[in-house]
Amino acid sequence: MGGAFAYISVMTVHPILIHPDPRLKSLAKPIDDLSDELRVLADDMLQTMYHAPGIGLAAPQIGRLQRLIVLDCVKGEGMAPRPLAMFNPEILAASDELNTYEEGCLSIPEQYGEVVRPAEVTVRWIDRDGVEQQEDFGGLWATCVQHEIDHLDGRLFIDYLKPLRRQMITRKMQKLKRELARK
Repeated sequence: MGGAFAYISVMTVHPILIHPDPRLKSLAKPIDDLSDELRVLADDMLQTMYHAPGIGLAAPQIGRLQRLIVLDCVKGEGMAPRPLAMFNPEILAASDELNTYEEGCLSIPEQYGEVVRPAEVTVRWIDRDGVEQQEDFGGLWATCVQHEIDHLDGRLFIDYLKPLRRQMITRKMQKLKRELARK
């Protein structure tokens, strides 16, 4: 067989780590060499994100401490998805204007909190073909890309909340993890 059918990848849905987990608070390592294994990981992460369902996922959330995030913030009915895989993403510029969004996280299920972030950001990353990309993001895309890049730096959305609210959510997650361990 040749052409497009020569390589068939079986997508894997990975388990998502639940807070508190020390890997979620760790600094992810830069990606030095974009390998086929990392491209497959990006595809698997997109599959995991869509399955969850979510709009973003960072490699540390599946236990891989590498600077890789995936996102797709297209939410409109009948709109074509726009999956992005970003290797070594970095924010180059952020607007002075701020937005407040009620954020959630696949590693902190069913918990939400209002987080204030720059309304617009300019991000640079390496795409799956090894090509450097740069784009300006606004609205939900800006919030999501900042949230996911935070994961690469060991920061969670609850770190932006007041201490009492953060402690309450952490206790709920500890209880959830105990319940899941019993199953």
